[in-house]
Amino acid sequence: MHASSQLDTPASAAAATARRTRARFGILALLTVGTLINYLDRTVISVAAPLLSHDLGLSAVAMGVVFSAFSWTYAAAQIPGGILLDRIGVRLTYFLSVTIWSAFTLLQGLTTSLWSLIACRMGLGVAEAPAFPSNSRILGTWFPQAERATATGIYSIGQYFGLAFLSPVLFWIAGTFGWRALLIIVGATGIAFGVVWYALYRDPHEGRANQAELDHIAAGGGLGQSTRVHFQWRHIAFLLKQRQILGASIGQFASNSTLVFFLTWFPTYLATERQMGWIKVGFFTVLPFIAACVGVVSGGICSDLLLRRTGSANVARKAPIITGLLLASTIVIANFVTHDTWVIAIMSAAFFGQGMCNLGWTLLTDVAPKQLMGLSGGVFNLCANLAGIVTPLVVGFVVGATGSFVWALAFIGALALLGVVSYVFVVGDVRRVEFVDSATPGA
Repeated sequence: MHASSQLDTPASAAAATARRTRARFGILALLTVGTLINYLDRTVISVAAPLLSHDLGLSAVAMGVVFSAFSWTYAAAQIPGGILLDRIGVRLTYFLSVTIWSAFTLLQGLTTSLWSLIACRMGLGVAEAPAFPSNSRILGTWFPQAERATATGIYSIGQYFGLAFLSPVLFWIAGTFGWRALLIIVGATGIAFGVVWYALYRDPHEGRANQAELDHIAAGGGLGQSTRVHFQWRHIAFLLKQRQILGASIGQFASNSTLVFFLTWFPTYLATERQMGWIKVGFFTVLPFIAACVGVVSGGICSDLLLRRTGSANVARKAPIITGLLLASTIVIANFVTHDTWVIAIMSAAFFGQGMCNLGWTLLTDVAPKQLMGLSGGVFNLCANLAGIVTPLVVGFVVGATGSFVWALAFIGALALLGVVSYVFVVGDVRRVEFVDSATPGA
């Protein structure tokens, strides 16, 4: 017995002191690049829009429909995308998603009419639908709770980085080679990334994480190995009855309205409402997106810091989001200033606040039932991206009817305040929803 103990002790000590690998940070880097390509593919049309609309003879109302068309199918495909994710897992779902959506981006560069452009935008929406539910699942699988908000902030930079830091390059490509070349180049880049994703991504139990890292993830509430269930329609009803998920979905709809404005109409706002030249638009477009990048990271770091200091998920998750929504509502102040510098400062503050609201995905990861992570992400993103349908259309019709963005900005600001109300009065306690359904295989 004593000899056996002597032999076991060094092995046990070695296991206990083994240095943790950091495989989860490699996954986070992969996720960040994927999110950058995701948003670049859906928003690069805003860079192309002034030239595209001129070449194809499209009015402001028609461009509002084009911007909105992506979200028709993106919202409608959220629940099917979540079901697919729960059925076949993250690796294959994301690979199919990124390669197909990038192909539709490329095809936009070949369109010759309004209807073919709308068709490509709708195809792009269907293909991108599983992406953010996949992101949520990856975070819940690979990261302990105390690291999730920071991780969310880091990968969410990709939503803004493309137009923040690549705008001068994108505008240069469009101005030099034309809007068609711009869309083809961006689409081809995404297809190449899809191959890289499939080659490199693995779930924790299949990847390069050692046992020490797996233990660290599990100890912090990471899911470790993905849990899959067979979809039942009553699962959706169950999720919508949970105040945490419903309230967060309303709040995300509100914050997404600000995001969608910047991703679609903002360059046109600067060019028409503020009469800025093409080069000036390209330069000034960058600044609010940089502010949003800072907001995303700041919200995540602040949330994880609050969680460590207070131990309260309610304070840590909700306080930064509410602050961000209040800042987003200040976009309406741009209606009352005339100097371009003040306009960009106000827009930057509003977009900084919207960036903080990406923490909503972390909150969802904290509250979604483990068995229904994909479906929860689908329901959440469906509600959130109704903003992608509503906002471009409302802005397009308001601008078309009034010839001004004044009431459009008031609309965006009011929705941000709706989000504040939802987080304060609807969300309730930030805790994981328990799902027990013996009738569902795998539950």
